[in-house]
Amino acid sequence: MSEHAPHPTPVTGPAFRERLSPGPAAWCGAVGLGVIVGVTLWPLAHTIAAVVGVLVAAATLAALVATAPVIEIADGRLRAGKAQIAVDLLGEVTTMDDAEAMRTALGPALDARAFVCLRAWARTGVRVDLEDPLDPTPYWLLSTRRPQELAAALAR
Repeated sequence: MSEHAPHPTPVTGPAFRERLSPGPAAWCGAVGLGVIVGVTLWPLAHTIAAVVGVLVAAATLAALVATAPVIEIADGRLRAGKAQIAVDLLGEVTTMDDAEAMRTALGPALDARAFVCLRAWARTGVRVDLEDPLDPTPYWLLSTRRPQELAAALAR
């Protein structure tokens, strides 16, 4: 009788994954900052002004990309940036499909104990209630450009 190797467990990707990368306005702002620096240095030395302006724009763009958080559901956990929580500790999910709903959630309706993962260029989001009696955080408020998809992934 021959022995068979066990079948490998299929590798599946995350149920949801979104990097909150900067939008066009942030990219333009980074380039604009480089231009301002270049123009400021222009009277001193044209070549140095151009090089420093390009470097400032590139460094700003790199910083925006490097600090863009990832919202992900994988391996039974919801991750938002560096924070994570088991999905079985999550309760009701409320989507905010327009900027006004998100603005209200971040303004007058915000509980100061809530965990917030916000990026201004993602104007929609979700509120995920926590059902962990040991956690004083009542809910997570997350920016996402795809609130319906995130809510559906959490419902699974």
